[in-house]
Amino acid sequence: MFIPLHDRNDLKHIDMQYVTITLIVINIAVWLVTGPVATEEFANATVLGLGYIPALVFDYAELDPSLVVVPDEFTFVTYSFLHGDFTHLAMNMLFLWVFGDNVEDALGHFRFLVFYLLCAAAGALAHGLLDPASEAPLIGASGAISGVVAAYFLLHPKVRVWVLVLFRIPLPLPAAIPLAFWIGQQFFMFVVDSGGSVSWSAHVGGIVAGLLLVVVLRRREVPLFDRTIVTPRAVEHRTRTPEETAPPAPGAAKPSPHWGRPS
Repeated sequence: MFIPLHDRNDLKHIDMQYVTITLIVINIAVWLVTGPVATEEFANATVLGLGYIPALVFDYAELDPSLVVVPDEFTFVTYSFLHGDFTHLAMNMLFLWVFGDNVEDALGHFRFLVFYLLCAAAGALAHGLLDPASEAPLIGASGAISGVVAAYFLLHPKVRVWVLVLFRIPLPLPAAIPLAFWIGQQFFMFVVDSGGSVSWSAHVGGIVAGLLLVVVLRRREVPLFDRTIVTPRAVEHRTRTPEETAPPAPGAAKPSPHWGRPS
């Protein structure tokens, strides 16, 4: 298990990741309204009204009309803005913050929004197809985030990313290593724990959608498998100037050691 902390991958086509930031703000705002400041009754009603419930979509059950907030088809997207607790929200938003900006840069603002929502819908569809009679609501942005991670994997595999391995060891690794491991883990868990509390099928659906959609929606000038190696600042080597590398003049005083902090 790893947690992404930071990547140094500058934006090339946009000035700022407006859609990524907006999605994060909306997710946090919805969590605040439906979580800490909400009554238990309101929170449960919101999950039932906006969560994705396969049994409703595939006509195995009906929801009490008083709980209906949007048509069933809209829950393919609305579920992705709900989160069960702060940890669930924080992990999803951290992944979106680290990887979303460069995917948005590669696709453009509008196409990235379409990409994100389609990955969320693909995650819900995969979850529903696995158990269409399930009456348990699916919530969380994991399907959409899985698509973002998959897209970053195809776009920038050589960019070094600071990751926290096993929750305690910070390492700067080429993105391909932790992301390939993470993607593989989702498929593995889908096979061995498909009936567990985590919807691995939604993760897999988002990954597959992300891999396919980034090929179609990326800008024409943006390559897949970019070979540019970008190193995090913390491990960047300082290049010495010609004056520093030249031998000292005869009789000149030796320079004293210089201690400083890395930039």
